[in-house]
This record gives sequence, C-alpha cells and structure tokens, in this order.
Amino acid sequence: MLSSTRIRLVALDLDGTLIGDDLVLRPRVRDAIAAAQAEGIAVTIVTGRMFAAARPFAQALAVHGPIVCYQGAAVFDAASGATLRQTPVRQDVTRDTLAWAHEHGVHAQCYADDTLYVDQINRFSKRYTDLARVEPVVVPSLRDAFAERATIKIVLVDDAERANEHLAALRVRLGDRAYLTRSHVDFVEVIDPAVNKGEALRFIAQRYGVPLDATLAVGDAWNDVPLLDAAAVGVAMGSGPPELLARADHVVADVAHDGVAEAIERYVLDGAR
Repeated sequence: MLSSTRIRLVALDLDGTLIGDDLVLRPRVRDAIAAAQAEGIAVTIVTGRMFAAARPFAQALAVHGPIVCYQGAAVFDAASGATLRQTPVRQDVTRDTLAWAHEHGVHAQCYADDTLYVDQINRFSKRYTDLARVEPVVVPSLRDAFAERATIKIVLVDDAERANEHLAALRVRLGDRAYLTRSHVDFVEVIDPAVNKGEALRFIAQRYGVPLDATLAVGDAWNDVPLLDAAAVGVAMGSGPPELLARADHVVADVAHDGVAEAIERYVLDGAR
C-alpha cells in the first residue's frame, strides 16, 4: 500500500539491500540513513541474520534501538544486546526437519543463544559463515543436540536448484507447523509460523509508538514479501525476484547502485521536508 502520512520509521533488510556480498555499507547509503535519523526518523534493521552477525552493521549505522533477527523470530536491543522477544521453532518441527535433512543428505544448521550449531564443516557451512562472518560450534549430531533443545531457526543450505526442491518438499512435510522462506538462493529457512518480517515490523512500530501507515520498508528477497506487505510503503531492490517486485509499491536500484539511498531520498526525506 501507499501512504500519504509522513514516514516515521524505516525498516531495512540487510543482505542484498544494505550490503552486497562484499559486506560493505556504501557512503551514499550511510549518508541517507544519517540524514533520516537527523530528521527524527527511526531506523531499524530487519534481517534473517543472527544478532551477532547483524549488530556490527547496526552499530556502524548508529541504529541503537530494537532490530529484528532470524526472519522475525527474535528481536534484540541493538545498544544493550538484550533479547526483547523470541519465538523458537516447535520441537516436533525441529525433529522432523533435522530427520528429513539427515535422510536426504542436506546440510542443516541450528541456532540457540545466538550461536550457530552445525555437525560438520563443509562447503555449505562455509558458504553461510563466509556471509555471516560467525564461527560455528560443531557438535557430533544436530539431531541429538536439538532433540529436546529449542532452536530459534533452522537453515538448510544447498545449491540453488536443489534448495528450491527442498523448500517444496518441506512445505509438504511440515504443513502449517512452520513458516518456510528463502533469504538467499542457496538457503531454506524454517521458523515458527507465528512470526515473519512483517509481523516483526508491527512489533517494532508499536515499540516506537509509530502507526504502520507511517512506515517504509526496503528488501530484496522472498523473505521480504511479508515486510513489504506490512509497511505503508514497500520498496523492492531492483535485484529482487518477481514475487517481491510484484508486491512492491516502488522498485529502486540494486545494492551496487545504492538502492536504499534512493528509497530514503525519494520516499522519506522528500516527505520530511
């Protein structure tokens, strides 16, 4: 939807939106965010990353309030590190997902206490950790380690063409017991069905006392569809998949061409002046 109300809260996805594969925050993007903050506009990050992997970017952008991690399954205070809420995956879903991954030889990862757990280091775990810049804890068996322990999210990592097949298969197996999404062509992510990026934006907006019709969100991937749907103004990066572009109110340049800065300059700062 589109809003004629002045934007008071900007929600930004991280990978593919704020940063590219080089993990660099570009100068024009930094300047646009700082200009919005100088106008009294709140800025938050809404990401699938774990908090440890997202916090350095929040600090670099002087985002000190709540930020959304794990696709909406957890919200943290960027300044203090405090957990404001978290919604773990159901235990039966964890067991089913990890059993399925083991049966099909698919690399799986779990997260607890903002720590990444794997049961082997391989090219798939490296693919993830090279992006997240976190060190995993290796356990003998994820299925044993999380048989009774809660995980905030499960990620399956495979080559893109197989990941798409895994997504379809797991949707059949898990049904409405889980929310499955993709933040990257190689990842399938499993979280609780009660949460997503859009629901998390509502939580953040309430914390700031900002109505949803005064929010703008920017994203680039399938997992950002709920985020753009929830915001008054949903902006897709030009590199986004067709499913996201079709739901966006506006489309801006890709991350290499400062799409976030374009969105803030055109749809936030122009309305704040």
